[in-house]
Amino acid sequence: MKRKLQGQYVTVSTVGEKVQAFVPSPLPPRPPIDWPPELRNKFDQALLALGRLDSVSTLLPETSLFLYMYIRKEAVLSSMIEGTQSSLSDLLLFELDQVPGVPLDDVQEVSNYVAALHHGLRLMREGLPLSLRLFREIHRVLLTNGRGSSQTPGEFRRSQNWIGGTRPGNAAFVPPPAEEVLECMSKLELFLHDQPEPTPVLLKAALAHVQFETIHPFLDGNGRLGRLMITLLLCGQKVLREPMLYLSLYFKTHRQYYYELLNNVRLTGDWEPWLDFFAEAVIVTATQAVETAQQILNLSNQDREKISGIGRAAVSCLQIHRAFMEHPIATSASLAENTGITPATVNKALTHLEQLNIVKELTAQKRNRLFSYKSYIEILSRGTDLPGI
Repeated sequence: MKRKLQGQYVTVSTVGEKVQAFVPSPLPPRPPIDWPPELRNKFDQALLALGRLDSVSTLLPETSLFLYMYIRKEAVLSSMIEGTQSSLSDLLLFELDQVPGVPLDDVQEVSNYVAALHHGLRLMREGLPLSLRLFREIHRVLLTNGRGSSQTPGEFRRSQNWIGGTRPGNAAFVPPPAEEVLECMSKLELFLHDQPEPTPVLLKAALAHVQFETIHPFLDGNGRLGRLMITLLLCGQKVLREPMLYLSLYFKTHRQYYYELLNNVRLTGDWEPWLDFFAEAVIVTATQAVETAQQILNLSNQDREKISGIGRAAVSCLQIHRAFMEHPIATSASLAENTGITPATVNKALTHLEQLNIVKELTAQKRNRLFSYKSYIEILSRGTDLPGI
């Protein structure tokens, strides 16, 4: 089947030069996707992997504790793709009002990502569908403070942008002119709502991600929002009960190939290699998430068993352990505040947990001592170049 350019080029004048900007054709692709047996099988495997991942959320005793950290890991990775230097530990220190080891803008950006995801999920639970309004709402939170706050948060761009290069003339890709953005996004919104025709949800996520990145509707934050959209779509269509799938690590690991595939779709309509890559990303990422959840569950059970053997102090130690599951870097003061346990009892519990080699003190001082649930952070940092503490 002969494929063709998935859109058209228009000439725009920007920053003193004329360039060719690309306006994508609306989805679904024309001609339709070719489904060789291998690709169909890959998508079936991806759906099975998502089913296994979804079932994990029912096995975890407290899914919210796992999600708290897992979402933060994703925020760090997604922001790393955009060039920030913040680690998981930096984010946890920042949230604890301690000084992180990186520029504040970097860690603020990561913190905004966490807030943006929660904001989007809350709006969807309240009945707002995946829509242009939802994208703008999430974007507003994503760019609230830090570097992006001057890039019109919550508004589609009103000027030309470009990807790669130092100016439009040497850019790797020039998205549609600003005056085309609203129409392109409105057509994407229709596609997300099964117009002109229904599209299976995983295929919809794969196609919509490319389209969003191609339109690049905002001045900043497009990559982060385009990756978030995948998770929001899967949650909105009830494929996942909880936001447990994040493809940032896979995209980051295969970054060059990822960009090549996006470009090939635009230039030649070669969707099938992209779909194969996307399905593989889902399979690998969902499988890793299941393994991570199981490792955390095992660690928690082993540590609780150790704590249960220490006698009367076990009750307060178990409460402190649970608090570390939620905030794996904590001060004795924050633990007292979060658990309602007296500071003296908290300090005794911390001594026990240190002796059991469950937590580790990061500071050597009398006041404002900082502690880390080291093994927990290490599990979440596996498979990434994120430093643990």
